[in-house]
Amino acid sequence: MRSSTPHSGRRQDLPFFLFLAGVLAFLLGTRFPAQTASLCAGSDLTAAPDTAPFSSTPVFASGAAEDAGDKWVCLTFDDGPSKTTPAVLEALDTAGVHGTFFVVATGHNQKYLPLLTQAAAAGHQIALHSASHEYSDIYRSAEAYWQDIALLKERIAPYVDPETIRYLRFPGGSTNTVSRRYGGKGLMQQLKSEVEQKGWQWVDWNVCAEDAVGGHPDADTIYRNVVRETGEQTHCLVLMHDSATTGTTAQALPEIIRWYADRDHRFLTVEQALPLG
Repeated sequence: MRSSTPHSGRRQDLPFFLFLAGVLAFLLGTRFPAQTASLCAGSDLTAAPDTAPFSSTPVFASGAAEDAGDKWVCLTFDDGPSKTTPAVLEALDTAGVHGTFFVVATGHNQKYLPLLTQAAAAGHQIALHSASHEYSDIYRSAEAYWQDIALLKERIAPYVDPETIRYLRFPGGSTNTVSRRYGGKGLMQQLKSEVEQKGWQWVDWNVCAEDAVGGHPDADTIYRNVVRETGEQTHCLVLMHDSATTGTTAQALPEIIRWYADRDHRFLTVEQALPLG
């Protein structure tokens, strides 16, 4: 008598086929491992950049020049101001060093924008990041990107003079690939060229604190990340964040500053390290 469930034999074989598929996937994975995602694949660098964030001879920004006999470090902070910013400013001011803040003005951090005046008065550099930080909006086209920058400048105008600011950091960095999804493959090169045509400077990084990745790393982890990524580099642009979710960055700052100071790095703002002509 034929079974009333003619495909039950196939269903019984399914776990065996799933097991075989799993074994095959494992073997293929060991022979052809997936490309490791960038360690800065949180809010600022896509998992598969066009190239490494820097070439073998780092070019930190358009037109940047290096003094090979000097050691310096720029401590940079993205995505503020926020509730984290006062603690970051306190750590910097206590150590007597200056940082560079690539700021946003999303509408959600409006009450913290007056901190820009305080930061600038203390000698810290204010630079541009994004009004919205929404990739799908700002990278639809070059026009959309510059509209976002114009809105950012408008929102921070009550607190600093935006017309004096000529440094910016692209959300995702200058090598991000997420922009291709919205504005096409050539968009980032176009934007970099347009920034340079304005006489401005775009700025990436060569040390990432990995403080904005998932899992909310503690201060000790952030410190170790910075030490590891710095390695033997003598010219360092360190990417950190002063967003609402990166409070442990401020906790890590004193040890990070002490580590660089012990190795005779001078602390500079981006503008000091990479002056425009």
